Amino acid sequence: MPELPEVETIVRTLRPQVAGRKITGVQVLLPKTLQAGAEFLPLLAGARIAAVRRRAKLALLDLEPANSPPLVAAFHLKMTGSFFVHSPGTAPLKHTRLIFDLTEADAAGTEPQSQPSGRLFFDDTRTFGYCRIMPHESLPLWDFWAKLGPEPLETPAAELAVRLKAGNRAIKAAVLDQTVLAGAGNIYADESLFAAGIAPTARGREISLARLTVLAEALQAVLQKSIEECGSSIRDYRDAQGNAGAFQNCFAVYGRAGQACVRCGMPLQGARVAGRSTVFCPKCQK
Repeated sequence: MPELPEVETIVRTLRPQVAGRKITGVQVLLPKTLQAGAEFLPLLAGARIAAVRRRAKLALLDLEPANSPPLVAAFHLKMTGSFFVHSPGTAPLKHTRLIFDLTEADAAGTEPQSQPSGRLFFDDTRTFGYCRIMPHESLPLWDFWAKLGPEPLETPAAELAVRLKAGNRAIKAAVLDQTVLAGAGNIYADESLFAAGIAPTARGREISLARLTVLAEALQAVLQKSIEECGSSIRDYRDAQGNAGAFQNCFAVYGRAGQACVRCGMPLQGARVAGRSTVFCPKCQK
């Protein structure tokens, strides 16, 4: 599943392609992809894409319809969701689930030109991804949104450490919990725990705040480095320009069970922690 760095990269590469453009029509090719908000589809004709941003693992399109309050289209990519902008008239691809037809605004930014200028495809091979369209003011009322923890790159490490210490579960489970902090998944949990020298099975309550602050700082550094490398491409992930990420070339532990630890040379161990495949060094992580 694309995690914070991958979604951030997708948003950054999609933004210059669609921000400021207007929607002339929408096609929902797989009904279940539009999880909520079908009643707002008629309002999208002529709506301006005011912003493209990220929250947690969500990609958000802020929309300004001509005759209604602002709307937002929230996309959760799940395992294989992706965005691509194609030329006008491009036929849907095998895994295209939703299409926004786009046109440029006029010089005043008020009216779309008469001719379409592109098509934004939301493609999803596994069909687990979804879109929800809602009034902007309704975002805080969405249960999923309301439960999200703070953004790890926008929150002081000491504050994240306090959140990670709460509870008596494995620390990896806390890192993965989107209500504790938003956006980190299996890759970046394993990598940050290794960087901090903390065993994934260690109980958060039993780890000192000082060590948890080191973990939070490691997570921030790993996430930032991955964004700089345009994310990790394991299988299907590509950014909105079709480019693969490169952070997988920097993995210290993820996917490397049985291989030598980059620090001590001991074989890395694989296990199941918090229901997820986990790789760690039994010597370097305590």
